[in-house]
Amino acid sequence: MSHPVAPGQTRAHTPYEGTDDAEYPRVVDERTRDKVLAAVLEHGPVSAAELGDLLGYTPAAVRRHLDALSRDGLIEVKGIGSPSPGAGRPARRYVLSQRGQTRLGNDYLHIAQAALGQLREVAGPDAVRQFAAGRFADMEERYRPIIESAGERLEDRAAALAEALSLDGFVGSTREIGRNAPNAAMLSVQLCQGHCPIQELAAEFPDFCEQETGVFARLLGVDVRRLSTLASGGHVCTTHIPIGRVARAAPEAAPNTDAVPPAPQTYATFVSNHQQGRP
Repeated sequence: MSHPVAPGQTRAHTPYEGTDDAEYPRVVDERTRDKVLAAVLEHGPVSAAELGDLLGYTPAAVRRHLDALSRDGLIEVKGIGSPSPGAGRPARRYVLSQRGQTRLGNDYLHIAQAALGQLREVAGPDAVRQFAAGRFADMEERYRPIIESAGERLEDRAAALAEALSLDGFVGSTREIGRNAPNAAMLSVQLCQGHCPIQELAAEFPDFCEQETGVFARLLGVDVRRLSTLASGGHVCTTHIPIGRVARAAPEAAPNTDAVPPAPQTYATFVSNHQQGRP
């Protein structure tokens, strides 16, 4: 049995060189599965069809690998409803499980947990809080010029924050809520983080999540609210960022020919503040 060789590449230089013929299908499957897992991390929540388009695989091949990853406990299915009224069943989207998050990198986690636990025992909880504050102070300093260069619109600032988080391995993304919903009264952006390099550490020491939320609020200039965190068992870390409130026009009254007609105005925007929630 011979393995396929890419154009311009000899058999001796294939990535599977040295692999026994009997082992070849398994090795290919494992590498393809790793690609699917990495794509779920980067793009999740994501559907099987979207993964097929991203990776160039058939829907049947993608679902086979998704089923295997699900059996291994590395991914989970999340139902996401459509914002449109009267929509059907929630769409199936795939996200990493806590086990999948752990597999993709918590280097030196146990050392860090032991060190912080000893710090808390010797110096008290405030010492851990100060340590977390110092770590995120560095993030805030690095991110501030990036956010400020995005301009004044909260949507643009949130998108810049998501991009900065992605460069640090948090897989950030944003989604506007209420923009196209006919009955929405509030406009907001949801900032999502698909991966947390310190997830298990933050689960034991919530100060890390609290400090990060405070950094987001200061960088964006509004109070934000944490809706979910990976550390507390969520599929992703989600932060609610209020953009404003839509004030709908009052019902039209009978015309008054003596009155001066007001300037046309369909809506007004007011900043909506939310109490910061503990994850």
